[in-house]
Amino acid sequence: MIGLYIGSTQGFSGKNLVTLALGQQFQREGHRVGYMKPVGAVPHKIENQIGDEDAHFMQQALGLSETPSLVTPVVITRDFRMRAFLEDCANLLPGIVDSYKKLSADKDLMLVGGSGSFLYSGKYCGVDGISVAQALGAKVVLVDRYLQEYNYDYLAAAKEALGDDLAGVILNDVPEHFREEAETLITPFLKRRGVDVLGIIPHDPIMFAVRAGDLAHGLGGRMISSGGRTDNLVVNFLIGTMQVENFVTFFKRHKDVAILCGGDRADLQLVALEGGCAALILTGNLYPNDIILAKAEDKGVPVIVVRDDTFTVAKKMELMLTREKLRDKSRIEHGTKLVQQAVNLAALKRNLGL
Repeated sequence: MIGLYIGSTQGFSGKNLVTLALGQQFQREGHRVGYMKPVGAVPHKIENQIGDEDAHFMQQALGLSETPSLVTPVVITRDFRMRAFLEDCANLLPGIVDSYKKLSADKDLMLVGGSGSFLYSGKYCGVDGISVAQALGAKVVLVDRYLQEYNYDYLAAAKEALGDDLAGVILNDVPEHFREEAETLITPFLKRRGVDVLGIIPHDPIMFAVRAGDLAHGLGGRMISSGGRTDNLVVNFLIGTMQVENFVTFFKRHKDVAILCGGDRADLQLVALEGGCAALILTGNLYPNDIILAKAEDKGVPVIVVRDDTFTVAKKMELMLTREKLRDKSRIEHGTKLVQQAVNLAALKRNLGL
């Protein structure tokens, strides 16, 4: 049995997507695949047990149904943190190893999901990625999501800590204008240091889209009109504070966007609806007039009213669009194809000895 720990340089880097795509691919090849997430950061009640929300999702997606307490033996709740800060943490690794042995008993490959930053998250209680992966004797793949720059120092440090147990890295969410740098500069740099770049996954706006219904919930708003289209995908947003003429020019260059503006800007609202925006978000708890509502129903555009001011809502939306969890079926299928097309599975299997 082979263990593969999938970690990342920081949170929300795409670990779940990579884990799911690899798991499904190995299953299609006939391998018996198991999964566990030793340390859960999103407590979730499952059948009267406290487990991890992401781990529960992964179990379902991979067609597994193991006991939540085995899949995630350490769940970081508020009570857990308080005990950890006030007292010395007990050694949590033996319990993780015991769960791992039980889950892997009849498996060819065990996928182990990381939490947060591989080098640092969980360090305060001895369950950081390095400690867990080494305790399990698992190989490691790290996912590095591009955010203004690559974390090449981090990856070099991980190589020093893991040695041959680092099976490779995957560069995720790489915009087209940085792909050449990734291929001609970063990949050779890492290769010289013994780190294989197993794949470069391109940026795809669909992977960070949010459904209009989820957007309303996340913003604490009220959907007053949907036209039956609460599943509209929002991939970006525009703030409507400019003159109508300038707004029209800018709006035409963007698709699948939500328009964010004051509830009293009927002029911009009408232009947004005519242009086929994905959603209309009105700030300041100001409701639109009847003409706007009728037009929204006719066009099938969700209208969401929120209490916060435009700046506050924009910050919330920015966070949601970069940290949306992988849950939607269409996005899951789209994302797994992206990963499977980008990752060199043959190289990964060679490094794993599979």
